[in-house]
Formats: sequence, structure tokens, C-alpha cells
Amino acid sequence: METDVKKALKLAMEERDSIIATAPFDDRDKATQLYDSLINGKVGLPAMLDAIAAKDPDKISIRLQSSLDTIAALELLQAPALPYLLPNDYQELPRLTGRATVEFILKRGDESTFTIASGGGPQDIGKIEVILDGYSAPLTAGNFASLVSKGAYDGITLRATEQAVLSDNERSDLGTALPIEIMPAGEFQPLYRTTLNVQDGELPVLPLSVYGAVAMAHSTKSEDFSAPSQFFFYLYDRRSAGLGGLSFDEGQFSVFGYVTKGKELLSQLRTGDIIVSAKLISGADRLIQAGINSG
Repeated sequence: METDVKKALKLAMEERDSIIATAPFDDRDKATQLYDSLINGKVGLPAMLDAIAAKDPDKISIRLQSSLDTIAALELLQAPALPYLLPNDYQELPRLTGRATVEFILKRGDESTFTIASGGGPQDIGKIEVILDGYSAPLTAGNFASLVSKGAYDGITLRATEQAVLSDNERSDLGTALPIEIMPAGEFQPLYRTTLNVQDGELPVLPLSVYGAVAMAHSTKSEDFSAPSQFFFYLYDRRSAGLGGLSFDEGQFSVFGYVTKGKELLSQLRTGDIIVSAKLISGADRLIQAGINSG
């Protein structure tokens, strides 16, 4: 971990100007503040190195999450545009041309409480934040963001399994059954209706093998397509993974985001728990609804 953090810090310091320049001109001051907090902040990368040297797992966890949040905030400032054109067949579908954040408000189906990592005591309500990645999965993230903006997940119950927590709303009248959308590592744009063979070294830009990955379930009619609205939080466990620590399902689903806040709640979720609300709290301006040509 120390080696990886040192590499990240070195890269960030060397690429300061280009990192800040990715933000629109009006947001450069905000980008500079975020960059400075990552490089010099009390909970940034240097502080994480101090925690690693002290072998303090609690501080490492807090500072790692803070650094990831800062990086995500920097990424959200990037100019909202895709560097490639979508295939003609998909031009009229919603798409997300950048990153966005969704906040889920959750409650127990049995009226019990959640345990929050910050030590605030039992809570009746839980909050989870998810970063949607429209750069690598513009159609899948766009369909999901569109559904969220219409309140499609408000009041939906959850169904928990050993490996995932699924939204219990597999309905054809919600959303669009999209082709499987996966951006392979090293490629310029996503592939559609094509899964990856990780045994041959094919890896996705957005891996499933991360605790808190968010992906669409498969369509009940074809595994080449995602379900119109049913998504899941993936509970990755390296102990039950395959070769190289990868999930046996790696490269088989349309992953479109990751839980960045509230990960401790994922293992607490049970069948019957409820999504009180799901809202776009940032990035709504990057959502292009159906019927608008991407040019």
C-alpha cells in the first residue's frame, strides 16, 4: 500500500497543471482547492502515508476514503463530454456524459436500526452515495440516472443474497433493456453485447471485483442485455474469488458505478429493507435524456 500511495502522490505532483486544467475555467479555483487538499491536506495522500507508517488501520481507512472522495470530486469537475460517438442504434437513448452522484436514503423493513461507521450510534435511516461513471458506461449510467431523476427507485424494496443486494423492481415498464455495456481496459470506447474473458487477460475499466461495485442485473430474456431497471450492489469477497482475486462473474455485467460513502451499510442490508429515496445530488447537468442527438 505504501508503494502504491507513493506512486499516486508522485504522479499527482508531476501532473498538477494537467489535472487542474481538466476542469472548466470557471471551476479552476475549486479544482485547485481539491488538488491542494489531496496533496497537502490533513487527510490527503501524505497523511495516509503517515498512517501507513504508523500501521494505524482506522486512520488508514479514514484517509483512504477522504482521498478517494477528493479524487471523485476532481473527476466530477471535468468537462461534461464523451470523447467518442455512441453507435447509431443508441443515439436516441439517455446517456450520462461524465460522472454524477446518487444519494440513497434507506430504512429497515423491520423498523430496526443501522450501525454507522462514524460512531454516531444506531440510526433509523442509512445513507449511501454512489458515483456513476458515464465516461466508461454512458448508456447504462444514463439509463440509471434517468430512472433516479424520475423517482423510479423511491419506495423500492431490496433483496439480499450472499454476493449482492438487488433492487426488487424487475419491471419492463421502467427504463430500457440495454445491451451489455463494458469498456475493456486499453480500449477507446465501450463494447456492446460483448462480455469479457478474464482468463484470456481481458479486463474491464470498471471492474466488478470491488466491494460496493454497482451494476445492472441481466435481462430475463437475454444475457446479452441488462435488465431495464434492476440493479445490484456487489459484495465482493476476495476469499471466494477466482484466479488473480477476480470475481467469477468479472466481465459479465454492465458495471456503471461504485459506492463511495456508506459502504459499511452494505453488509447490514437485508431482504425487505427499503430505498426511501434515490436522488441525483450532482451531475444532473451531464444527463442527456432520450431523443437528443449527441452530435
